[in-house]
Amino acid sequence: MYAVQVEQEADGRWIAEVPELPGVLAYAPTREQAIRKAQALSLHVLADRLEHDEPLPQVENVFSIVT
Repeated sequence: MYAVQVEQEADGRWIAEVPELPGVLAYAPTREQAIRKAQALSLHVLADRLEHDEPLPQVENVFSIVT
């Protein structure tokens, strides 16, 4: 399971990051949008790993939300 870390920036934007997946970082005006963007980007990264025969986690319960 990958943790989505969420914080609100000083300017009001939200940032969501999945530290275990380098490059998965998303900004959005709302917390929920930032989480969704980070999850979508994570799925792209995981799909890329799958295409290149790199190790993958079990696909069930891939995300947890961390505040």
